[in-house]
Amino acid sequence: MFNEVGRLPEFEKDLKKLAKRYRTLEEDLTTFVKTQLNLYHHQSVDNGGVFEIPDLKVTSTRIYKAKKFACRSLKGKGVRSGIRVIYAYFEERDRIELVEIYYKGDQENEDRVRIGKHYKDID
Repeated sequence: MFNEVGRLPEFEKDLKKLAKRYRTLEEDLTTFVKTQLNLYHHQSVDNGGVFEIPDLKVTSTRIYKAKKFACRSLKGKGVRSGIRVIYAYFEERDRIELVEIYYKGDQENEDRVRIGKHYKDID
């Protein structure tokens, strides 16, 4: 498990809004962090569902997009639910910070402005 898992206030708003449609989302998110992110970052198991987001101009930390997210409320979809999770991983502190969660049918890509606002490099 990670030393710390944090959430940006905007992430909390995203989650609250989506959880009205997908009742199991909060529980599914906990399982996702415990299993998929733990496997990816601690055991180097890559199932092809987590990618570092390119061209962000952020060097202070690494920002990832998870495309394989199993949501039990989306029956029959499995890990191809269409739910996307954007997060930052601070390796030296073993900390995950959840940045954004969205449904691909509502929004095509991550909010790069939000990412830039929270993680822009300080010269």
